[in-house]
Amino acid sequence: MSELFNEVDEEVRRERLKQLWDKYSLFIIAGAILIIAGVGGWRGYQYYEGKRAAETGVAFTAAADLAEQNKHAEAEAAFNKIAETASGGYRTLARLRAAAEVAQRDPKEAVKVYDAIAADRSVPAQDRDLATLRAAQFLMDSASYTELSQRLEPIAGANAAYRHSAREMLALSAWRANNVAATRQWIEQINTDAETPASLRNRAEVLQALLPPAAKS
Repeated sequence: MSELFNEVDEEVRRERLKQLWDKYSLFIIAGAILIIAGVGGWRGYQYYEGKRAAETGVAFTAAADLAEQNKHAEAEAAFNKIAETASGGYRTLARLRAAAEVAQRDPKEAVKVYDAIAADRSVPAQDRDLATLRAAQFLMDSASYTELSQRLEPIAGANAAYRHSAREMLALSAWRANNVAATRQWIEQINTDAETPASLRNRAEVLQALLPPAAKS
């Protein structure tokens, strides 16, 4: 009797499965096709991106070689082309390298290029800070301390990637402007930052020695 019940149960299960298959088979097949297509598409995308990155890397190396050969106009054009077609890190790096090539022929124009990078919110913050610093370097001999302060103070704060160089430039600019208080302020920040490089700390000490003695209270 138990075997009979088992056979009946098995028959009922088969019939239910057949009904479910008849009702939902198109959806099951379509879902499987979508999964396979999705996996295949992702694999294809990965291959395409890998191939594209490799090609961009080759183009970037070729552009860097042109720069090393002092073919600055050709290097600038090559880096600009990469910046127009690449994505992610290569695009930003190519823009920065193109700006460096512009500086070889026109430092004032290079400042504009660096400023454009610094203002582009799609660029990672650390790279924007680097562009800000590079622009300020080309303005050190012509810009006032006030102008350099406006540019560099935002990247001179605690934990900023390029704070050490920014503080040194601000101290030097303040000293040139005969702004003793500001010079001391930036030297103090250099000296109290435990991560200040030793070479920069030594230069700050030399600059401090050029200041008049501090008034005693």
